[in-house]
Amino acid sequence: MSVNYAAGLSPYADKGVCGLPETFDNPEELKAKAEILAQLIRESQYLVVHSGAGISTSSGIPDFRGPKGVWTLEQKGESPHFDTTFEDAKPSLTHLALLGLQRAGYLKYLISQNVDGLHVRSGFPRDLLSELHGNMFVEECEKCGRLYVREKVIGVMGLKPTGRYCEVVRSRGLRACRGKLISTILDWEDALPDRDLNKADDASRRADLALTLGTSMQIKPSGDLPLLTKRKGGKVVIVNLQPTKHDKHAFLRINGYVDGVMKQVMELLELEIPKWDGPTICESSKFTSEDTADIKPPHVAISKEKLKKVPIKKERKREATTLTHGDSVGEDSVPVKREKADSPAELDEEK
Repeated sequence: MSVNYAAGLSPYADKGVCGLPETFDNPEELKAKAEILAQLIRESQYLVVHSGAGISTSSGIPDFRGPKGVWTLEQKGESPHFDTTFEDAKPSLTHLALLGLQRAGYLKYLISQNVDGLHVRSGFPRDLLSELHGNMFVEECEKCGRLYVREKVIGVMGLKPTGRYCEVVRSRGLRACRGKLISTILDWEDALPDRDLNKADDASRRADLALTLGTSMQIKPSGDLPLLTKRKGGKVVIVNLQPTKHDKHAFLRINGYVDGVMKQVMELLELEIPKWDGPTICESSKFTSEDTADIKPPHVAISKEKLKKVPIKKERKREATTLTHGDSVGEDSVPVKREKADSPAELDEEK
């Protein structure tokens, strides 16, 4: 749980601004904004989503800086409430909606600051996902870079050895790698994994629409990635109940629960939210020979007063290769830079 995760981090005084008040759009405003967001998604050519702890609260995992967040309550000398464990937590409606958007061809890349593993366990393709702060279920060989996805949390943090060794057999039947396996969870002073950060940076620069869900974007460099999209001429949409560092940069700001917003958006796009039948690990999403077929997505009915009519966009079918728990996927992970939380003064300066 995020409580255990937070307790396992080293002491760090500046955890950003916590406990800011939440603001809610009224139902009419929320509906109108959801319609605009649905149309923005429909007309986008390269949608990138940035997810934070707020998308997992409905799964029973507390956030960190919300009114009842782990660090907010910590500052008050109180203990946070939790409803589940990492192993028992189920993907939220938002996790599954993002999977549906990816399968429909809209969502091109997903960047997450979460360590709960719910994106991976939902079946979201790992080659289209950057988990910038690590994954409680993943350990990595420090020698060959192989990643192992486990059914249980690793139980070790801060890129430390887990006590296990790599079992990858080298080519020509040579002995196994036997490199030490380490946690992928970052501590405050650990550098972000090079591969995930570089892919997130590239996707953010390529995107014409950056959708941020459930994050106050106070952590650097993760929280600044949506600005790369705007600098390249794209739009930024923020869905969060609390004010964020980059509200002034948003084309659209939605004050609502992410599950409620995504439910409306999926209905407007006439897309089904995939059902979850248990943890499923998807290694990759590959184009098939059927990509030559033009598939028109359903029409989104939005008045001209809100936005101009958007042309029909083609989408591609995808198929995924599914792995079982414990299977490994080779990836490189090399530290390149550190990150920190913005101070209260820095946050105020951005408003």
